[in-house]
Amino acid sequence: MVGMRLLLCALTATLLLAANFRLYLKDGNYQTVREYKVEGDNVRYYSVERGEWEDIPVALVDLKRTEGEKADKAAARAEDDKVQAEEEKALQEQSAEIKKIPRDPGVYAFDTAGKLTVFPQAVSKVHTDKGRTVLKVLSPLPLVTGKAAVEIDGEQAPTVLRQNRPDLYIQLSAEERFGIIKLTPHKNYRVAEKLTIVPITKEIQEDIEEIPVFRKQLTDSGLYKIWPENALEPGEYAVIQLIPGKLNAQMWDFSYRP
Repeated sequence: MVGMRLLLCALTATLLLAANFRLYLKDGNYQTVREYKVEGDNVRYYSVERGEWEDIPVALVDLKRTEGEKADKAAARAEDDKVQAEEEKALQEQSAEIKKIPRDPGVYAFDTAGKLTVFPQAVSKVHTDKGRTVLKVLSPLPLVTGKAAVEIDGEQAPTVLRQNRPDLYIQLSAEERFGIIKLTPHKNYRVAEKLTIVPITKEIQEDIEEIPVFRKQLTDSGLYKIWPENALEPGEYAVIQLIPGKLNAQMWDFSYRP
């Protein structure tokens, strides 16, 4: 209760300070006032400094400069109020969206009608000269030296987005790197990563076409908002969660078609 009273006092003081303005004199000086009015040959004003009404000849007051600055301050306050209202509205809308997103690990988006889209997780496969093998997140595959690729079946994703800078939400299953990558379509499949397995050490070098994105953490439980820095070109993409060099990528593919 004491804290609330202090907050109200602080807000009141801020509002009173914002309502004060300068009554300029023609010699360059000014009086800080709360209000004023012209009465005949005098200007009657309330002095903030002395806390009382005073009079001064109107011939000594620069009314044009006073009213101009007063109008500018009022316009600036109106703009600040507008920005604050827009920020509060955006936060309320974001809070409402967060409540609609499941806490199950995965990727989600809202369509233009506000309906939630749940992205199915793509089944990725490692393609080597020995064939294609399903990539299991918790059981990295033993790989032989040479070239390989991580692929997703099909030439197009089942999830289609129409916005060129979609807002995507990812609930992480672990604290790992994540982002958006470009997929390269081929006949009956799309390439997500090109791999090089280094001789002897079996170190995995990954070549991924990553899209520059913005990231914003929304909850402490690992929910993030992610969206492209620039407009996407029509094509195939995936949201990816991975530990570089470990071949444990999880992917949620989507198509962007205007």
